[in-house]
Amino acid sequence: MEIPRRFCVCILTLFVIFLLSPTTVHSIIRHYKFNVVMTNTTKLCSSKPIVTVNGQFPGPTIVAREDDTVLIKVVNHVKYNVSIHWHGVRQLRTGWADGPAYITQCPIQPRQNYLYNFTLTGQRGTLWWHAHILWLRATVHGAIVILPKLGVPYPFPKPYKEKTIVLAEWWKSDVEQLINEATKNGTAPNASDAHTINGHSGPISNCPSQSGYGLPVRPGKTYMLRIINAALNEELFFKIAGHKFTVVEVDAVYTRPYKTDTVLIAPGQTTNVLLTANANTGSKYMVAATTFMDAPISFDNVTATATLHYIGHTVSSSKKTVLASLPQPNATLVASKFIKSLRSLNSREYPAKVPTTVDHSLFFTVGLGANPCPSCNNGFRLVAGINNVTFTMPETALLQAHYFNISHVFTDDFPAKPSNPYNYTAPVDQSVNAATMTGTKLYRLPYNATVQIILQNTAIILSENHPFHLHGFNFFEVGRGLGNFNPEKDPKRFNLVDPVERNTVGVPAGGWTAIRFIADNPGVWFMHCHLEIHTTWGLKMAFIVDNGHGPDQSLLPPPADLPKC
Repeated sequence: MEIPRRFCVCILTLFVIFLLSPTTVHSIIRHYKFNVVMTNTTKLCSSKPIVTVNGQFPGPTIVAREDDTVLIKVVNHVKYNVSIHWHGVRQLRTGWADGPAYITQCPIQPRQNYLYNFTLTGQRGTLWWHAHILWLRATVHGAIVILPKLGVPYPFPKPYKEKTIVLAEWWKSDVEQLINEATKNGTAPNASDAHTINGHSGPISNCPSQSGYGLPVRPGKTYMLRIINAALNEELFFKIAGHKFTVVEVDAVYTRPYKTDTVLIAPGQTTNVLLTANANTGSKYMVAATTFMDAPISFDNVTATATLHYIGHTVSSSKKTVLASLPQPNATLVASKFIKSLRSLNSREYPAKVPTTVDHSLFFTVGLGANPCPSCNNGFRLVAGINNVTFTMPETALLQAHYFNISHVFTDDFPAKPSNPYNYTAPVDQSVNAATMTGTKLYRLPYNATVQIILQNTAIILSENHPFHLHGFNFFEVGRGLGNFNPEKDPKRFNLVDPVERNTVGVPAGGWTAIRFIADNPGVWFMHCHLEIHTTWGLKMAFIVDNGHGPDQSLLPPPADLPKC
């Protein structure tokens, strides 16, 4: 039987369309396996076992493209409960894969495993992953590199090469023992002993033999550095002597190009910069990460150092490395200039879709407090809270309780504003009670609601910067300022045209930050300070976003292997 020519042409046309469709050309499934294991490690001239993924510190890098699906099997071989958060991944309708323990899942218990399954819908850039239980993220973290779709260029000249720079903290002692002892005493733990750049601190005073990371470059070439702050408790300045950066992206969102010689990056944030190797090729140059801290508290003042050197050019052994001129730790003006210079790219391809109307206007005070504790060293325990609520972690995961209507796990009465307003940034007098209430309180949002949050820092105990991270969403930083937020004057100065878009934002000491987002992702979503000590003390809350209309606006059912509490 002869097949009609017209039928053959139709079949051929359909086959070509199938081959060229985005789902077949641009989107693939990528598989990873994370074995969580103990690894003996020597740094700062001392050794200790640490928790790692696949024996690596930092952990392995996940590489994918926009709209790819990623499957990561996490197998727990250690004595601790484990969960992994994919920081900045939107997790559209896949909250079960978000990772924070007791928020979207029960932790992965020893000798158990869990398959994280999510799609990188509409995202490209640098994100990262980390443990989201206890203080394990001190050593359990790594990069997520999301490349654009095949054939889609960067909105800036293509770099010659790309390099990932992971900044972190290092303690000589056991980190879990450290925080457990501090929690028992109701105090803050000791600051870290050093910072690291890709796992190396560089030489320090009490360990001059400690090696540093090397950054080789070719003269005249432009590199893209994907910088991640994986530190637990400290914002960092990042500099390279003799070179300048062009910031092109933060938190996996393209920005208007901004030239600077200093990057400020808070815990949880990522920053992509272009670096052109245009200095004297006969020298080596210091790469440095050092603390930004403008509050009167102790911090790790040990600068991590690495070395940039030019490939193919010998540097005389007598020639000293060109040192970086580092900001002072309390260089608030340097930090503020960097933050205020960031803008969304806001191009036709990458518009800034800033909500111009607000359905839910929230005012959240964020700060520290002190609750009575007879067994603690000073008779009280340092705590933290939002709107004077110190969040109590549940014993059942909040997303499960929400999805299955399990009662007595949480309430949805988180206050939209403080119950007792006061002069938030003024020195505290005896009339202000430093005690907080405790509870597992959530705030409920309807699907697609537009939300504005004023994050107001307070001066109870002391005022310091708070980098706040919202799971499940990006948001726009529409305003910031010092002092108390003025609801009559300050909104008139909001940037609703091209504000920076990100997932983690700093709330300045003695000031406020305003953010806006659209609640277009059903589920339960954690919001917390990304200083680990403040999260431990209770500076956290969560949103419930209800399902919308139909399956495309509804949370997917839980996977069969979801861990049990």
